[in-house]
Amino acid sequence: MGTRLREETEFKPKPMVDVGGRPILWHIMKNLSQQGVSNFTIATGYKGDVIKDYFINYYARNNDITVDLGNESRITYYGNHDESKWKVTIANTGEATLTGGRVFKSKSYLGGGRFLCTYGDGLADINLTELISFHESHGRLATVTTVKPLSRFGLMEVDTDGGVIQFREKPVMDGWVNAGFFIFEQEIFEYLDAECTLESEPLMKLAADGQLSAYRHEGFWQPMDTFRESTFLNDLWVRNKAPWKNWE
Repeated sequence: MGTRLREETEFKPKPMVDVGGRPILWHIMKNLSQQGVSNFTIATGYKGDVIKDYFINYYARNNDITVDLGNESRITYYGNHDESKWKVTIANTGEATLTGGRVFKSKSYLGGGRFLCTYGDGLADINLTELISFHESHGRLATVTTVKPLSRFGLMEVDTDGGVIQFREKPVMDGWVNAGFFIFEQEIFEYLDAECTLESEPLMKLAADGQLSAYRHEGFWQPMDTFRESTFLNDLWVRNKAPWKNWE
């Protein structure tokens, strides 16, 4: 629901909040499509019809058209768009469903094999080939991408007498956090049900069973949880400094 982005999410789900005039969801999909992914399943909930309408009308949004407003309204489309090879399935998984439940309820659309799973509100310059190679190298059921986040605040180093030694502006933290961009084998569904939170029991059980590995991403990653983070991502785009943009 993106309650910390209420200025935007009162009328749309958070994945549809714009970055550079396009939904952040589109940016995630565009980045992955440049790396060979063309078949997408979107697990929707809160205001999911906004996402459905966006893709239903995608052809008209992204091509020139002529509309004949006679007795039978006819539309003529001109040209094509760069996403013509995308296949997008919209799965209504319930407004209040938790993250693991959304994956569980999408099973029938996922093709019966290995799949990538990520959130709809975070951008990264993930190298998908390297991520998949890492996953294949360890042979476990699941891989989670981890990153070292920046501190939200600048830090001060202070000596024992209270003197300030130096300031560090939003340094990289020591710990690793879940950045999404999972690779799952189909056996993951043995750990899921319709009511579960992916980041809780399923991942903990996978770890306990020795079936979860962490891919350490040293590059760019930025979630969009607040208005400040939305502004930051839009600023990167406007300045042509968007690290996730791997297309012309």
